Amino acid sequence: LFPLRFDPGLGLIAPINPMIAGISLVPPPPVPPDMPVIKEIIHCKSCTLFPQNPNLPPPSTRERPPGCKTVFVGGLPENATEEIIREVFDQCGEITAIRKSKKNFCHIRFSEEFMVDKAIYLSGYRMRIGSSTDKKDSGKIHVDFAQARDDLYEWECKQRLLAREERHRRKIHEDRLRPPSPPPIVHYSEHEVALLADRLKDDHKFSEAIAILFTWIDRGEVNRRTANHFYSMIQSANSHVRRLMSEKAQHEEELERAKEAFKNALLAILNQFEQITAVFTAATRQKAWDHFSKAQRKNIDIWRKQCEELRNAHSEEIMGIRREEEMEMSDDESDESPCKKMRVCDQTQASLKEENDSLRWQLDAYRNEVELLRKEQSRASRPEDDHSHTHPHSPEAQIQLLQQSMHSMQQQLLNLQEKLSSKETELEQAREEHRYLEGEVLSLRDKVCANYSHPSIHPCIHPPSSPYLNQGIISTFLHVHPFGANLEYLWSYIQRLDSKVSAGELERLMVRLPSMFRQELSGVGATLEKRWKFCGFDTLSSA
Repeated sequence: LFPLRFDPGLGLIAPINPMIAGISLVPPPPVPPDMPVIKEIIHCKSCTLFPQNPNLPPPSTRERPPGCKTVFVGGLPENATEEIIREVFDQCGEITAIRKSKKNFCHIRFSEEFMVDKAIYLSGYRMRIGSSTDKKDSGKIHVDFAQARDDLYEWECKQRLLAREERHRRKIHEDRLRPPSPPPIVHYSEHEVALLADRLKDDHKFSEAIAILFTWIDRGEVNRRTANHFYSMIQSANSHVRRLMSEKAQHEEELERAKEAFKNALLAILNQFEQITAVFTAATRQKAWDHFSKAQRKNIDIWRKQCEELRNAHSEEIMGIRREEEMEMSDDESDESPCKKMRVCDQTQASLKEENDSLRWQLDAYRNEVELLRKEQSRASRPEDDHSHTHPHSPEAQIQLLQQSMHSMQQQLLNLQEKLSSKETELEQAREEHRYLEGEVLSLRDKVCANYSHPSIHPCIHPPSSPYLNQGIISTFLHVHPFGANLEYLWSYIQRLDSKVSAGELERLMVRLPSMFRQELSGVGATLEKRWKFCGFDTLSSA
């Protein structure tokens, strides 16, 4: 798509692909795919390159190897020398090596990869040396990608370098995102204890020292031998509480002073805003407003609105500060009223005492009722008529109600037991029916097996698929083999009669007739195999 042009002063000029050369240029307009690429004649000092017919398809090339810097040039004239080849291809880029063969081809290695694309452009040109018409001085050159070990090695080295850089960049990024690890804590020793005691007394090193002390205590370094050392360090840590409280009070004072200065500054700013707003108000009055032009009135009106908005914002901020001060004052007043606190504490204490007493009385009443119920239960000889005239709230009436509820619960329990016993009887009946059905199934299975095993019964539920697959032929074959035969040998004999018979059908037929055919193991060790024998006459010999 980028034709080569020859200029007498500049030589071969080839507009290259900006993506290959690494140059950011404006891309050319796209060429329609059906339009043929027009190549021009290239004139060199020693030779001339004539383009091929534009109607012919472009020369084919192989797949480009990774990192390709070497091209294969074939179809060269026989009289082409290395100087002529360098003269033609030196205009595509810097050539590092030319390896010419005795035949009409050579390999050219460039210094950069994009130069290969410029050399591929010359594929299909017909080279003519000078103005000679001799066959040895002309040839149609073919340029293609070449797979060189040097190119592949340099490409692999470059890829490994890029991979190392990427790993290094990723590691640096991960290290940057990873939070810093805390400094290691030293192990406990007598020397470190003495150093730590001095650090705990220093205000600047107190934070690090207290972290080491906490780690030692958490590790379990405290024992009877080191308890005194740890107690002294804890005592020195406690001595910093007074310092911390004084620092806190100092910072609170600084905060109060800063708040007061901020409040005064806001009040001063608000006062100035009020003055500026008064100026705008005076300017908008009739005696001054009529003397301004229309543009001046518009600007003054805009400035006045902006000033009012700023003044309202500052006034709201000052009101918020005052509300916070009032809330703090109310909290301080509540803190400074111990009499109210004492009254609240006395009231809560009295209410808790009353609740405790009422709970204690209820517990005593429940205990008395339990004792009475126990006594009444022990009197089993008391007649039932005495209970009919008792008071509804008396212990006798409560016992009677309890006995009635227990009686109803017993009735419910008896009903549930009756239902459970009926379900158990139904389950037993179902189990007996299941056993009876299992016995019938077993008896039917035995009858079916006996029918299959009897030699006189010819009809079967599954008749053999072949007329030659019957017990007569199999028994005759096995009868002449008294030591038995394996399944493959018997199947090969049956297949001679009928090739459609399978070994599975043969085995199923012999398994269904255990009274005629029996499978036994014969041989020892590696010669162990399963053989089928005819056992139809064994019952006659035993009788």
